[in-house]
Amino acid sequence: MDNNNVPFPLILASQSPYRRELLSRLTIPFECLSPDIDEEQIRNQLTQQKCSIPLIAQGLARAKCQAVAQIETNATVIGSDQLVEWQGRILGKPHNMQAAKKQLQDLQGQAHRLITAVAIQSALGLLEFMDITTLHMRSLNEGEIIRYLEADSPFDCAGSYKIEELGISLFEKIEGQDSTAIIGLPLMELSKNLRRLGFQIP
Repeated sequence: MDNNNVPFPLILASQSPYRRELLSRLTIPFECLSPDIDEEQIRNQLTQQKCSIPLIAQGLARAKCQAVAQIETNATVIGSDQLVEWQGRILGKPHNMQAAKKQLQDLQGQAHRLITAVAIQSALGLLEFMDITTLHMRSLNEGEIIRYLEADSPFDCAGSYKIEELGISLFEKIEGQDSTAIIGLPLMELSKNLRRLGFQIP
């Protein structure tokens, strides 16, 4: 690592290939470590506490970040979580064709929210922020849904679409501040906060 550009080791508390690719755009050396947490348990606890869906996302991002920061005490650690909210419900990853088809049948012709929360733990303390994007999916018939799922296989993506790939064709309007947040990490706000911590980002 170039110590002139990196004040502390930077760690992404995630094994997501999407977040790894996004963070690499900032040209800062970093490592990826998977946080050892039970996301479902934390989500259930926050739900029982009647937290809003944005606060659930923020709590999960914080838990991921702090789990790694407790081990890598001399590092700056980034944690992130993303939830799809539709009609007051959280939509998870479909994992298979049948569940993905059901999600797209529910979302088609309607708007839903994509909530991306980020937590950064450093020697200066904890920084947190959030990006909320509203996506308007066009009306889709069954044939279009099946053709899309066969082409993109978005079974590891909440909402059952890969918007950075063919999934963009499913939408008629997107309302948000940062397109990278949709993929998993809002780089504009992240780079601003990393600069505040001393990282040099062109």
